[in-house]
Amino acid sequence: MFLTKLEDAKMGYTYDDVLLVPGPSRVEPIGVNVESSLTRHIKLNIPVVSSPMDTVSESEMAIALARLGGIGIIHRNNKKEVQVEMIKRVKREEALIIKDLYTVSPDTSIHDAIKLMREKRIAGLPVILDNKLVGILTNRDIRFLKGNAQKVMDVMTKQVITGNINLSMEQALDIMNQKKIEKLPLVDGSGNLVGLITAKDILKREQDPLAVRDEEGKLLVGGAIGAFDLERAKALQDAGADVIVVDSAHGHNLNLIDSVKKLRKVIDIDIIAGNIATSQAAEDLISAEVDGLRTGVGPGSICTTRIVAGIGVPQLTAVAQVAEMAERHGIPVIADGGIRYSGDIVKAIAAGASSVMLGSLLAGTDEAPGTEINISGRRYKTYRGMGSLGAVMGGESDRYGKLGSGKFVPEGVEGAVPYKGKVADTVFQLIGGVKSGMGYTGSPTIAKLRENARFVIVTQAGIMESHPHNVMLLSEPPNYTNRNF
Repeated sequence: MFLTKLEDAKMGYTYDDVLLVPGPSRVEPIGVNVESSLTRHIKLNIPVVSSPMDTVSESEMAIALARLGGIGIIHRNNKKEVQVEMIKRVKREEALIIKDLYTVSPDTSIHDAIKLMREKRIAGLPVILDNKLVGILTNRDIRFLKGNAQKVMDVMTKQVITGNINLSMEQALDIMNQKKIEKLPLVDGSGNLVGLITAKDILKREQDPLAVRDEEGKLLVGGAIGAFDLERAKALQDAGADVIVVDSAHGHNLNLIDSVKKLRKVIDIDIIAGNIATSQAAEDLISAEVDGLRTGVGPGSICTTRIVAGIGVPQLTAVAQVAEMAERHGIPVIADGGIRYSGDIVKAIAAGASSVMLGSLLAGTDEAPGTEINISGRRYKTYRGMGSLGAVMGGESDRYGKLGSGKFVPEGVEGAVPYKGKVADTVFQLIGGVKSGMGYTGSPTIAKLRENARFVIVTQAGIMESHPHNVMLLSEPPNYTNRNF
């Protein structure tokens, strides 16, 4: 019986095991379209998603990625209130009309007003009395104050230019240009404050043409929850999250699938669930009405599940198996883990993924929340698995569980990745590589890449041949390193 099980075992492949075969092409990389789907209802302009890890994805990363055309998933290794505030910050960062406004009354002290502006990182506060707009307080009003014991009414701008709630972006910009103002409060017919348009937000929309936004012009963002945390899911939806990621090391846990069915009745935004690695897992989760699937058990650079538990499926095979089932139901697949180079993204998409979830490739950027450290004169940022000792013991996560004694068996490590600078520079290189791969295969779109792809299996010698060899690198390009990180 046991020998039969071994003989029936199938070969599994990961990214280094294959290459894509070049084909006839009139497609130039500069002309390809990398738009893709995150879920059944959410489109991305680049197929990049940040992993919900506490050294990768907080509000800064989510804001930056959304402006670039991808999306960030805020991690859950924190208190619910902290995660909710991060979601709100992303949603407040850009909007054609800001409706959830911070305001002050005329009797508010300047000290308290300044404190609020600094805490919320905003440059102006509408002043309201009985919900009526009576003034506005901006940095210009308080810039030269020698003390802050005064009241807001003493220094606020009282003659406020306002607009109607139904103004278009072009009309609002015309008013701000003519009146030389940067903030335009919006009021209804009774003078009640109902929103605010800022010149900064309008300009951002023009500066970031690939940015992904919701119907109100706010940046897209997702939030991760535990398998059974329905309360957190509801709170994240109320905060403005566009998608919920049910974050589990074992997405084919049948109890988790039951929980997803309950979650579907509690929230009405899209749900992504995982992580999984088989077509059966995909089918079972799809039956729970998920809108996207997250694929990858143990391929991450900081994950030890395959070593500690002996469990996993090589990532390219896992993606192909899940995508085979998901495609029948129109469910997009996220390839999560194991990606070290832009070429791996091309292979993941060719195997059936619609997008890729990145951890280590983003962890070294300025926008990642990891701590910057110096090792032997070189800059690094800390990066840890959510199954590592530090992540599980130091946060709220139940992703790998804690035993009753307070001890647990780690399935991840803590490490460091090279510092990379702005995430925009990293994403530029990654997407540039994807576009190049699409050009080589004659694929003008992501869908065509999946259709045109042909793989060839490579040997260990072929892998060595693929990397620079027989030379000493004098400098490293921004999209390649020969270090084993």
